[in-house]
Amino acid sequence: MSPEQVQQEIKCCAELCSALEQDHAKLQMAVEDIEQRTRELRREGELLHKHLEQQMSLKRDTGITCQMNILLAKEENNSLRQEKEMLKQKLEEMKKMLPALPEKKMVFKGLVTNKEDMNKLMLTPLIYYPLQGGSALITFEKAEVAQGIIEAKEHMVELSCGEELEEIDRCRVRVQAGPVDILLPSSLEIGMTQSSRSILVSDLPSLDISEEALLDKLELFFSKTKNGGGEVESREFLNDSGRVVLTFVKDGVAEPLIARGRIQVLIGKGKYELKISPRIKGDITNLQLQPSRCPRTILLSGIPDVLGEEAMRDTLEIHFQKASRGGGEVDALAYVPAGRQGVAVFMEDKD
Repeated sequence: MSPEQVQQEIKCCAELCSALEQDHAKLQMAVEDIEQRTRELRREGELLHKHLEQQMSLKRDTGITCQMNILLAKEENNSLRQEKEMLKQKLEEMKKMLPALPEKKMVFKGLVTNKEDMNKLMLTPLIYYPLQGGSALITFEKAEVAQGIIEAKEHMVELSCGEELEEIDRCRVRVQAGPVDILLPSSLEIGMTQSSRSILVSDLPSLDISEEALLDKLELFFSKTKNGGGEVESREFLNDSGRVVLTFVKDGVAEPLIARGRIQVLIGKGKYELKISPRIKGDITNLQLQPSRCPRTILLSGIPDVLGEEAMRDTLEIHFQKASRGGGEVDALAYVPAGRQGVAVFMEDKD
C-alpha cells in the first residue's frame, strides 16, 4: 500500500474508534440510567412491600377486633336471651299464683249519675296466693317494719313459748324473710253481648217458699204463650242477687217480654209485679297483669316442723312484734306447717 492509502486507512480507523468511544459513552450513560432507575424501582418496591405489610397487619388487627366484637355481641345476646327466659319463667310462676278467673254471674245494682262513668267498671280483686309448707305470711301495721325485716333476710327465732317447751327452752331456728310479689290486673276489657233467648227477672217477692219452688212457679208462668212466654230451656238464681235468669228454647220470646218492662205474675195466691230486663253477658276479651309488691307483708320460709301449728304461729307473732328485734305490731299472720299447703287471699289495702 502506498503511504496515502495507509494514512487514509488510519484516519478511517480513528473515526471508527471515535464513534465506538461515543457509543461506549452512551451505553455507559444508559447503564447508569438503568441502574438509577433500578434503585428507584427497588425503593418503590420496598415502600410498596412495607405499605402492603402495614395494610395486611391493619386488616388482621381489624379482623381480630371484628371477631372480638362479634364474640362480645354473641355473649351479650346470650346473656339477654337468658335474662329474657328467666323473666318469662318468673312471669309464668307469678301467673300460676293467680288462679284463673272463675266464671261469675254479675248483675249491676248501682246507680249511674254521671255519663262519663257509664263505660267504667270498678273491680276489687281478690288475689289467691299459694303458700307452701314450712312458710308463713305476716302483715304488719307499718310498711317500714316489713321492709326492715326483708332487708335483714335471715332471722333467728327462739322457740320458747309455753310450759310444754321447757326441755328446749333455748332452742332457736333460722328462717328466711322475703318480699311478697303478686300479679294485679292493670287493664281489663269486657265484651258485652245481650242474650237473644234469655231474660232477667227481678223485684221478686220475699215468700216463705224454697228457691226451687219459686223457680217452678216462674217457669210455669213464663212457659205459657198467653202470658207472652214460651217453652223454658233453663232457669237459675244468680248468686247473692235475688234475680232469676230464664232462657227460652226459641228466639223471639225474650224481646217482647223485655219491651214490656214489667209484668204481673201469679205466684201462689198473690199477684206480684216483676221487672223484666235483658240478660247481658260479659266476656273478658283482654286482661293484662302487672307485678305488684305488698308493702306491709313478708314471706317467711324454711320454717321447720318442730312445734304444733298454734304454738308456732304464736312463737312467730311474739318474735316479730318485738321492736327490739326489728319487728312491730302484727295485723295478720298465716302459717302453713311443713308437708301441707295453703292459700292466702289478698284484698285491697284501704290504708
